[in-house]
Amino acid sequence: QVQLAESGGGLVQAGGSLRLSCAASGRTFSSYTIGWFRQAPGKEREFVSVTWSSTHYYAESVRGRFTISTDNAKNTVYLQMDSLKPEDTAVYYCAARPGAYLSDRYQEYNYWGQGTPVTVSS
Repeated sequence: QVQLAESGGGLVQAGGSLRLSCAASGRTFSSYTIGWFRQAPGKEREFVSVTWSSTHYYAESVRGRFTISTDNAKNTVYLQMDSLKPEDTAVYYCAARPGAYLSDRYQEYNYWGQGTPVTVSS
């Protein structure tokens, strides 16, 4: 089992940047696929990015603006968010599933953090 905790959310103006962190504890961190998802008020949870080893995928809406990275020594996955837009406003969650399975479907992830809110003002 793995426990996840997000941090780094906040209020930022459009065009600004934030870096979210997902700290993992428990079992071997590197054996999990880690995904980032977000959920805006009244909307379904949507895929943002996913990473396994050196393989990363991004949603079309964030590609070129967001960067996912991993620090295995710290058991932490980061989501660097640049050129933020008001439509990026949401609660951001990290999630984990065992093994190498880079899914963009939130239903396929077993473990979730509590989420960190991001608000982008225009």
